[in-house]
Amino acid sequence: MILAGDLPVGSKLNEAKVADLLGVSRGPVREAFRALEESGLVRLEKNRGVFVRQIGVDEADEIYELRAVLDEFVGRRVAQTVTPEFARELHARVDRMEKAAAKGDVDAYYQANLEFHDRLVELAGNAKLLLTYRRLVNELNLFRHATLARVGTLPVSTREHREIVDRIASGQAAAAGRALQEHVMASRDRMHRTRAGAIEPAARTERPAATARKTR
Repeated sequence: MILAGDLPVGSKLNEAKVADLLGVSRGPVREAFRALEESGLVRLEKNRGVFVRQIGVDEADEIYELRAVLDEFVGRRVAQTVTPEFARELHARVDRMEKAAAKGDVDAYYQANLEFHDRLVELAGNAKLLLTYRRLVNELNLFRHATLARVGTLPVSTREHREIVDRIASGQAAAAGRALQEHVMASRDRMHRTRAGAIEPAARTERPAATARKTR
């Protein structure tokens, strides 16, 4: 419910009400609150209760910067170990994202996007990295969903994901890492443009640059 936005950021979670809503006793809910705190989705305040975490812009910037470093490593690692089977799987995942983008289905695209990146980190084969990455993704959840909903974002994001998979599938480790790093930082820029209420979609500024590079 937190990830879906049903429980808005900053809202207080009442243990008894949540237990009643889910049809369970308060014990499992109490344990769930602790697990959610560890995953970065809620904060527990002594004598005040449990609240859905609210991430500020400065903290979001820091998370994006850290994700860029981690994703660069992930891109290089996966490109070095990718198999034809995994390459086909990644291409299929981007295909699903393209279909969602064509329909303008932000929710389906967002879920496919989360699953794509999570799978990449799984393929990197580092359990500690996966744990850290998933916490960072949880904390960025609401920022990223709002960014994807912005007009013109989905086609740009899809094109970036296709480029990432192409680099990985061809075993270009450095290029794959760079593509992932640039994708994360581009996502951060889109987040800022969304918050600033910019009208011009990113696609209109990025496409000419890409064409110019191909021409040269």
